[in-house]
Amino acid sequence: MTRRAAREEYLRTYRELEKQWPIPSTTLDIATSFGPTRLREAGAGEGVPIVLMHSLGANSLAWNHVIEDFARDHVVYMPEMIGVPGLSEQTAPIDEAGFGTWFGELLDGLGVNRVHLVGYSQGGWQAMVIATTQQRRLASLTVIEPGGTLTKVKWSLLWTMIRIGAHPTDKNLRKMNARLNPGVTLTDAEFDGVKASLGYVPAIGYPKMFTDERLAMITTPTAALFGSQSLVVDNQLAQQRLRDNVPTCEVEIFPGAGHGIFHEIPKLVTARILDFTRRYEPTDARHGE
Repeated sequence: MTRRAAREEYLRTYRELEKQWPIPSTTLDIATSFGPTRLREAGAGEGVPIVLMHSLGANSLAWNHVIEDFARDHVVYMPEMIGVPGLSEQTAPIDEAGFGTWFGELLDGLGVNRVHLVGYSQGGWQAMVIATTQQRRLASLTVIEPGGTLTKVKWSLLWTMIRIGAHPTDKNLRKMNARLNPGVTLTDAEFDGVKASLGYVPAIGYPKMFTDERLAMITTPTAALFGSQSLVVDNQLAQQRLRDNVPTCEVEIFPGAGHGIFHEIPKLVTARILDFTRRYEPTDARHGE
């Protein structure tokens, strides 16, 4: 498939996924040093805004199953990361060193002082990197299953992902999803979106391990959520590293859940996040101040 054909297929699947979006939202394109970033905004309320960072191969529409709860009392911003599939347009190289700059420029473009930052899977990696340089912009940080940052991903799993990526048949992709995210069934539109995203090579690299010293740079109140059956993260080792190095950190491991925790038990995970953010609602960080 040519690059143009891959793009057209991705846009087709994007439009289909958009039909599943459950509440009113608007889209914005915010100028940054790395190119315009597409961002979806939903919700209302006086609480500190929430920013949701999506997982690998996803986009702002990936939050359709939890957005109603997040947006009930907050404005919620859902950016589409530069350098990965989505409707953001990369015009300059970006890597870990640029994540904080990109994020700060997003908030400046929105006129927002501070936010609660939530990152899932690969978005958890990006959120952790942002938290090492943008502490003053964060009221809280929540990371869910941030693979490759706290513990190494097993070679057996990496090899399986590489092998299936080289032969991405429907059967192989569904088999991989079942292994990584037991109990999670993708809709036809979601499955088509996953396939379409495979036509893109991420221009931001992949998650990198945090040293203890780098973890200690995360001074924002942090919550980390894991599935006890995750194949991506060694949750016990991750818990120990966070508690040893992050000054203010809560860890919860959900029994029986895998890496797809946000889809397996979305109500439980979302409620846990909102309870945590509620405890870190500084009065000087309201939307627009």
